[in-house]
Amino acid sequence: MSQLSDLVDPTAILLDAPAQDWRAAIRLSGDLLVSAEATTGSYTEAMIRTVEEHGPYIVIAPGFALAHARPDDSVLRTALSFVRLAEPIPFGNAANDPVTLVMALAAADSSAHQAALAALAGVLADPAGRRALDSASTPSEVLAALGADGPADATGSTGSTGSTGSTDASMAATAGADGSAASADSDPAVVDPDAVPSKNLILTVCGNGLGTSLFLKNTAEQVLDRWGWSSYLDIQATDTISAKGRAKEADVILTSGAIADTLGDVGVRVEIIENFTSQAEIDAVLRRVYAV
Repeated sequence: MSQLSDLVDPTAILLDAPAQDWRAAIRLSGDLLVSAEATTGSYTEAMIRTVEEHGPYIVIAPGFALAHARPDDSVLRTALSFVRLAEPIPFGNAANDPVTLVMALAAADSSAHQAALAALAGVLADPAGRRALDSASTPSEVLAALGADGPADATGSTGSTGSTGSTDASMAATAGADGSAASADSDPAVVDPDAVPSKNLILTVCGNGLGTSLFLKNTAEQVLDRWGWSSYLDIQATDTISAKGRAKEADVILTSGAIADTLGDVGVRVEIIENFTSQAEIDAVLRRVYAV
């Protein structure tokens, strides 16, 4: 099995479960972690408080929520649970509601689950993988879907690997100060007069710095890999408190609408990403930021 499916105990999978609201849906996913002896009940309540404090930023893709909270003594080991709801539930995220799939993440440290989240992003971005999760009739079928490797999200009309990969590497050294983007058809030798030297850093931000921000970081890194820019730009996942202190170190902050509201004006460009699994959306945002 993949590192992703290794973290999901078969007993931590619940299919077609009824829930009255988003709190009940998160509580279902948390109870599964407790039953799998991965967390205590206080972690479930912490996941709910996280949404109450920061908004529904955990809804990171259409119909999908990744519930999590800051690790503490209530996390006994790194694990994931999986809940498919009997009926779609609104979480308050206009872009991605209603939610049908809820996974809860318990992270014992900041690194053990990174590969699993990267694999999960691939599953959700692959239409076949998502259909498999939506239609699975047994826990074993869910695990099979989570262990399958699917193709990455296509970039569609935003560009292709070939054209972006051949972009002059020096373009990674400037970022548009006012957010204006150069046309993809413009002369690559022409530099935006408002461009400023890049700080070579992108921050992805969530409430705790260990869940959805890592998910977004993984997808953004895939975009830079396709461009051939990975050696020029570093992407770091962080929490809202740290992001406020570090914002001016970065060219741009990538985050959800709810977290953007929490951050407020941090003195650096903040770009809202609606679908954290979509390379196409992130590709378009980074093209604007770096005037590609």
